[in-house]
Order: sequence, then C-alpha cells, then structure tokens
Amino acid sequence: MSQPPVRNVAVLVGSLRKESFTRKVANAIIKLAPPSLKFEIVEIAQVSHYNQDLENTPPADWVAFREKVRAVDAILFATPEYNRSVPGVLKNAIDVGSRPREKSVWAGKPGAVISVSPGALSGFGANHHLRQMLVFLNVPAMQQPEAYIGGANKLFDASGNLTNDSTREFLKTFIESFGKWIELILPRKE
Repeated sequence: MSQPPVRNVAVLVGSLRKESFTRKVANAIIKLAPPSLKFEIVEIAQVSHYNQDLENTPPADWVAFREKVRAVDAILFATPEYNRSVPGVLKNAIDVGSRPREKSVWAGKPGAVISVSPGALSGFGANHHLRQMLVFLNVPAMQQPEAYIGGANKLFDASGNLTNDSTREFLKTFIESFGKWIELILPRKE
C-alpha cells in the first residue's frame, strides 16, 4: 500500500494567552503527528473584526488570513472554553473566513476539534458550539475520537512539554485518526 500524500493542515488556536494550555496542546499534537501531516499555526489575533461593510474592499489582514486557510488541505481547531462557547477571537476568524458566503475558505475542508481546559468539563460547551458552526460551514468534522482535554494545567512542565503519558497516547491516537479522516474526505493528490 502506498504512503498517504503529505497534507497541509492549518491549526487555529482560540486562546491568545502567552502561556495558553490550548497552544501547548496544539504544539504537542504537532510533535506527535505522522509525517503525512504538515502543520502551520495560523495566527488569528490580528484578524480585524468582521464587518460586512468592508467586504467590497476587505482589509489586508482578512485577505492574508483567507489566503492561508484557502491554501491548506484541512483544519485543526483547538479551543478553550469561554462562557460555555468558543472565544470571540476564534468566532471572528471563522466569520472572516466564511465570507463572502460563496467564497468561504472552509467549505469541504476536513476538520477536527479539540477543546482544552484546566477544569473537569474539558471545554465540552466550546467543542460542541464549534461543531455546530462547522456543520453550517460545510466542514466535515471528524466525529471520533472526540477530544476534550481537562486538567490541562497539570499536563505540562515549566518548559511547556507534555508530561502525562496517557494524554500523549490519546493525542497521538487523535492526530493519527485525523490523518485517516483527511484521506477519507479528500481525493488523492497525485
């Protein structure tokens, strides 16, 4: 059996905090991924607020963001939970990428969602709100394994390295499953 093609995956991290647990989990996933997946964290902090009045002459940051997402094969969404939903900065990036509707950068791209929290609920609300958005955006989201990472404040050392073996094994399974999901959804590249 031939090796799967290398797929480019954008990673959107919904937390802007310098020592974000969500970013640490995203970085751990990238290190554990199979060589068939090539990742780029697409920063969302500088994506200005969506305003339909600007659509005819979109700001340069919208154009740059849309081009980066349009160029990849798949999307990994990593989100904390704010008030039982996704952070506003992630929602804004999703909105900017979805417009104009007939040119959405999300449509048809395989996606996966991982939510991260220091709490026991593991970002369940954010994970499911994001999945609702992905249905509308025509992002075929991987269903299993679901990824809710709780107790994130206890998973990393002072240098940001993942120290929990069972979490490492779960993340490895998660990202390998995502690689398989991408191949189920996308046509083979030749």
